[in-house]
Amino acid sequence: MDQLRILQVIFSSRIAGSERYAVDLANRQAALGHEVHVAGTHGSPLASALTNAVRFHGFNSRFFRGLRLRRLIGALSPDICHGHLSPACKALAGTSEHVVKVATLHVGDKPHQHARLDGLICVNRTQTAQLSLYRGLVHVIPNWLPATPAAAAVPGVRTELGLSKNTFLVGAVGRLHQSKGMDVLISAFRISSPPDAALVILGEGPQLSELKKLRAGNKRIHLLGYRENVTPVLADLNLFVCPSREESFGLAILEAMSVGLPIIATSTEGPREIQLNQPIALVEPGSVEAITRAITEAHDRFRARQLSRLTYDLSRFEPAARLESITGLYHRAIETKHGFKQMAPLAQIS
Repeated sequence: MDQLRILQVIFSSRIAGSERYAVDLANRQAALGHEVHVAGTHGSPLASALTNAVRFHGFNSRFFRGLRLRRLIGALSPDICHGHLSPACKALAGTSEHVVKVATLHVGDKPHQHARLDGLICVNRTQTAQLSLYRGLVHVIPNWLPATPAAAAVPGVRTELGLSKNTFLVGAVGRLHQSKGMDVLISAFRISSPPDAALVILGEGPQLSELKKLRAGNKRIHLLGYRENVTPVLADLNLFVCPSREESFGLAILEAMSVGLPIIATSTEGPREIQLNQPIALVEPGSVEAITRAITEAHDRFRARQLSRLTYDLSRFEPAARLESITGLYHRAIETKHGFKQMAPLAQIS
């Protein structure tokens, strides 16, 4: 298969699930022999997460971002531009009509940003129903479990917080934003938690001050901030909860599955598809009562020594087939735009 010059575009100052996906995509594409560039924000942690095979182009300011992107595209002449999240898609929409551009719908469709793009990658099937007026290529390619960054050996979170092995430890990972429902989880934990339980939440975001107030001084609720590698924390948990009000995919769920954690997730778009044939408990989004009941039931099983590690089928979330489908979409978009011969198959991934 011919190699491509690819420009990934993502303007983020932090790394969360969508950013980890974009970084892992760029690194894996470079490892396959493609020439990969990433346009981002100067000083972003994304730059250090990329391998040496990927060239990062940092923009100093969000002002005139579109102009800078157009100039970069003019200098690089990429075969394909791939946008991630709203700022990148907005900037790509303003580039030349001759530029071939696609985007991954990490959140959802925004017609004013995506209508002028040549292709959209949906991370779940439900998203396709929102695209009835979109005229470009649409393909469902769910995310995968990114490579875990190497980290020095550190004490587990139980040691860090002074918790015994008998503590029922509940955890969640995600951006501290209203859509992620961490306020629902804290409220449910305060109602359901017995004295031998603790809650840890990993992530940062605009809801931090609100969550601190909601915690109300409860010393068993720990807001631990951003962690580059969440696996050591997950390994110490007894239960993982994804309390999102909205969730297009749910990378943190895959990470919890990779260490065999019992999982409670809300019945939102992404978790519903991940849950297929998997032992994951789904509850109503935004319901404090539903999450309270689920945590209480899990705690009862923990006390009865019946809450054990699980075996999940992660074969659906291997990256190789998804990378092949993304490359196929790239070639289809190039062919549609410029009439070049398609050089890769476009297989539906589910």
